Amino acid sequence: MSNKTSNVLFFLSGAAAGAVAGILFAPEKGRETRNWLSYRLEKYRDTLSDLTEQLMDGRDSSLSSAKTEGQRVIQDAKDKAEKLLGDVDSLIKEINSRKEI
Repeated sequence: MSNKTSNVLFFLSGAAAGAVAGILFAPEKGRETRNWLSYRLEKYRDTLSDLTEQLMDGRDSSLSSAKTEGQRVIQDAKDKAEKLLGDVDSLIKEINSRKEI
């Protein structure tokens, strides 16, 4: 794995951990927070499962097709990382808006 990819994965992991910590310390407690957190975690689990499946499928290809597949997977990972960052931003905004209430 390249250094750039590792940095992106570390950043996403940190962002996700920060978002989870923010949610857990949010002023709202109880069933609503648990349901909302469960929904988000399930969504991210599905995304991670899709990424893992795509990576595993690309491993069994020939060298040239593996390179093409790898480039496609990297691009998909970048797109999904940007989407995850957008979700994290929306989580942060929602947490901040709940703090103001």
